[in-house]
Amino acid sequence: MAARKAFLLRINPRLYGELEQWAAAELRSVNAQIEFLLARAVREEGRGGKRPSGGARPAGPDKE
Repeated sequence: MAARKAFLLRINPRLYGELEQWAAAELRSVNAQIEFLLARAVREEGRGGKRPSGGARPAGPDKE
């Protein structure tokens, strides 16, 4: 498994509580839930390094 980067994240306690509940509902730790959400956001934005040929971002329903 690849090495993981550790860093401090300051977060609003209310938001942390919401993430804690969401993570519990999906049987994840809060850390794993945050990592999952960040990875999904990167993928959805087309910033994961795997873009369609030509390097253009994929057009979504609101992007034409």
